[in-house]
Amino acid sequence: MKTNTLYPAVLLTLIFSLALLSCSKNENSSSGKAKLQVYLTDAPASYDQVVIDVKDVQINLTTDSTGGWQSLSTVKAGSYDLLRLVDDKDTLLANSDIATGTLQQMRLVLGPNNYVVVNGQTIPLETPSAQQSGLKLNIHQDITSGILYTITLDFDAGKSIVTTGNGKYILKPVIRTVFNAVGGSIKGFVLPDSVTTGVYALQGPDTIASTFTGSNGGYLIKGLAAGSYTLNFVPGDTTFTTQTKTGIAVTTGNVTIVDTVHLHH
Repeated sequence: MKTNTLYPAVLLTLIFSLALLSCSKNENSSSGKAKLQVYLTDAPASYDQVVIDVKDVQINLTTDSTGGWQSLSTVKAGSYDLLRLVDDKDTLLANSDIATGTLQQMRLVLGPNNYVVVNGQTIPLETPSAQQSGLKLNIHQDITSGILYTITLDFDAGKSIVTTGNGKYILKPVIRTVFNAVGGSIKGFVLPDSVTTGVYALQGPDTIASTFTGSNGGYLIKGLAAGSYTLNFVPGDTTFTTQTKTGIAVTTGNVTIVDTVHLHH
């Protein structure tokens, strides 16, 4: 009977340890990267609807404007009615980790199902250039590891639709890009590095974000809004005690380095 009661406990401990290691590996594999969020918004226009068919959002971190493109992960492809995104409303198109360097350009790739509704009538929008290669937008901004950046694609639907004499509507997108660094990060080490430790960033009673230490004891919590945080360090090995650091200041566009934490029994 004793063997039967101990086995589930040992198994549960093993599963928990593997989960910690897995999370640690996943978090720290992107520790040398930044996070980019892409939003879509619009200015008012005199139509019933202006619907665009978003297929992809791509970025270019190289000087090769032809072959240096890569798609962002987690792009929310689909149809978007731009006129629902007015008066400071927006929608998130992508939320991805990206490499550091200089973000040279972004490309919005549209599909064929774009249309405008005028007086209740649905009329196709011809979008030849955007369908073929995507609309290129110049960014030219430096990207730093651990920082959260946002790009808002401010789509001017009124200026983007051109009517022809034979009743056709052509979509020639006019988009203004708004680039911002909106978050900072917290970085540090916990020793001994043989112990996987959970690191929790708190404001008051609320846990804002968390991560686990990697194989070298390092951790990085990205995308935190500017402010003061408390860090809780919870070792996976319960023979070590938890520790707390208070008054950790995070500023926008910067990585706050925290003094190394030494675990004690």
